[in-house]
Amino acid sequence: MTVDKSWMHLPTRSCIEYINGVENFLEYAFKHSTDGDMIINCPCIDCSNRYRRTRDEVQYHLLFRGIRRDYTTWYLHGEGDSEEEGDSEVEGDDDDGMLYGDMFDMIKDAYLQVVHGKESSGNEPQEPNGDAKKFYRLLEEVKLPLYPACEKYSSLSFIVKLLHLKCISSWSNKSFSMLMELLKDAFPMCERLPNSNYEAKKIVNDLGLHYEKIDVCKDDCALYYKEYSEATQCPVCKLSRWQPNKGGKGKNKKVPWKVLRYFPLKSRLQRLFMSTKTAADMKWHHEKRVNDGVLRHPADCEAWKKFDQIHESFAMDPHNVRLGLATDGFNPFGNMSIKYSVWPIILFPYNLPPWMCMKEPYSLMSLLIPGPKGPRNDIDVFLRPLIDELKELWEDGVCTYDASTKENFQMRAAMLWTIHDFPTYVVISGWSTKGNLACPCCHNETTHCRLRNGYKICYMGHRRFLALDHKWRNKKSQFNGKKERKKVPKRLSGDDVLKQIRPLKPIIFGKG
Repeated sequence: MTVDKSWMHLPTRSCIEYINGVENFLEYAFKHSTDGDMIINCPCIDCSNRYRRTRDEVQYHLLFRGIRRDYTTWYLHGEGDSEEEGDSEVEGDDDDGMLYGDMFDMIKDAYLQVVHGKESSGNEPQEPNGDAKKFYRLLEEVKLPLYPACEKYSSLSFIVKLLHLKCISSWSNKSFSMLMELLKDAFPMCERLPNSNYEAKKIVNDLGLHYEKIDVCKDDCALYYKEYSEATQCPVCKLSRWQPNKGGKGKNKKVPWKVLRYFPLKSRLQRLFMSTKTAADMKWHHEKRVNDGVLRHPADCEAWKKFDQIHESFAMDPHNVRLGLATDGFNPFGNMSIKYSVWPIILFPYNLPPWMCMKEPYSLMSLLIPGPKGPRNDIDVFLRPLIDELKELWEDGVCTYDASTKENFQMRAAMLWTIHDFPTYVVISGWSTKGNLACPCCHNETTHCRLRNGYKICYMGHRRFLALDHKWRNKKSQFNGKKERKKVPKRLSGDDVLKQIRPLKPIIFGKG
């Protein structure tokens, strides 16, 4: 039976509709209570479902403080997940900290396979699996207040907030551990606070979205990955995997020359569909885009349409994800006197609406390539984990839960193009953008000449892209003193490119 919740969004709490709504809520909640009709979680703005009250206390709080307007599914008061949920966001009274409901939604989105799986089916009790145990443990953490009288933060939300501040403020691990020790010493009532940075990360680790560390050869010859994960020396240059031991405090610790950070793509794409806030938007390009010939979204461009024509089976399912890849090097230290270049690889999901797909919250960090020098042509070595995962997503896909339709589907993904400046084009494609054949469109038909006095190469063949009867083709003095008779160069297909690179010798990566 559908429960009337319109009273929750009324502008005043003194009207008869709101008062009757509170009475109906109390009847519904205590009818489904499992504590002998004694106490329930109070969903008022201040308590935010973290404290359990009697019927009179809950009624007083709801009438004088108001109910949380974003508590649209009464999951703590008997309403099951099988009932219809309200996914729309309603502006309510927000605090600076992460409230219980927000944290619960975050955990619920992370473990939807548990919420909608056997553990929540109401059938014969079973031993929870690994994900279910993590889910229930996090639920217990989010219910516990930071200290007995705290009404704003749970222990989990406070730790998440602190780690967020650590990230945006660039705190070191040591300073964060010292802060945790100080807080525990100054506020002994906060017994559930962790003692160090390691313990804090261990608590929030089950929220997911981890990353992998992959050791790299000093000269970027190869990754210690998959078949070389246990190797102790580089398979190309035979250099040791570990830096030479200089003795001292950590003399027995093995330290690799470089470490590549890889952020798995599957779990991050799955999370976009598992979240109730973004699941519907991931199909916007197919269901809500206006197809009137105006270029407003990448789905309106010719490359997208051509891709759909070639791969019809991929285009038929709107769940399948189109990606763009962007990269460039930068100095992470903000000091130009220090020569150091880090290269992040960032992916953009183009299924989202145009006002979302290029925004920071939806940009997916895939790789963080270490310095101190840029990868140059050896970027292929670093891209291997991402390419392997993209192959799996293209060929097999991954089972994913859609929170908007509450269905499982096989999600596939494809990368349509790359985004970068012209110097980075050399790194990504391998085509040199300097010298006689610098143009990637004209390729071996590039028109070039060396300036007599400047000794630089100049490219004057741009008139060939004009119509054959264009008047500028016959002008001499304004250009290079010659008439232009050449036609537009042929656009190379994938097979043509393979024919060109087939005679090349096998490439050996590395700077050694």
